[in-house]
Amino acid sequence: MPYRRLPNTDQARLRSLHRALQKGEILDMYDLAFTQKTLVEIKSFLPLFEKALFEYKQAHELQVASNLKYQEKIKKARLYISHFIQVMNLAVIRGEVKAVNQELYGLEPNTKSVPDLSSDDSLIHWGHKIIEGERQRISQGGTAIYSPSIANVKVHYDIFRDAYNKQKVLQNNTARYLENIAGLRNRADDIILTIWNEVEGHFSEVEDPDRRLQKCRDYGLIYYYRKGEKVDNE
Repeated sequence: MPYRRLPNTDQARLRSLHRALQKGEILDMYDLAFTQKTLVEIKSFLPLFEKALFEYKQAHELQVASNLKYQEKIKKARLYISHFIQVMNLAVIRGEVKAVNQELYGLEPNTKSVPDLSSDDSLIHWGHKIIEGERQRISQGGTAIYSPSIANVKVHYDIFRDAYNKQKVLQNNTARYLENIAGLRNRADDIILTIWNEVEGHFSEVEDPDRRLQKCRDYGLIYYYRKGEKVDNE
């Protein structure tokens, strides 16, 4: 005996609800295989579900499109911050900058390495440290470092930081819309389950199993055969 399986994707849920709504619009209340109460619930819920899916899709596409440009800004900021630290470390090795001044940048004295800049948050952290450290060192009479200058570093850091904040907003929007969909899925499943139960109950007295299944399928119910079952029946 075949078994039914509720939709497990949002698009499948939409198809199931639309199929039921279509039946409700073309059949009168006496011929319809599910109740008017269920039909009213479908009409009330479906626009909300479609709107939520559209908002999520739109937010996700906007986030993805923005992320392409964002990645370029990350690369540029990482390049400038990394190069500045390397040049400053070389200046320490040459004796042009005192090793103790590396602490102004959040670095250990006499360090020759560049800190981990692989994450967005690390770029935010070290970009701020480097810019503030150079400002303090110059204010104490130190000579500015060039190639790149801290002004150039700051330009690309600020561009990255603004893009970072924008991307966070887009990510939060996408997450919020996705959470809204998650809350609606349970209600969608409950409505679909009610539809399917009422349809099967309506056609339960049809004696021919194949005819009964076909009538239910006509309302969007989905049935699956277990392994070997369909062959045996045939």
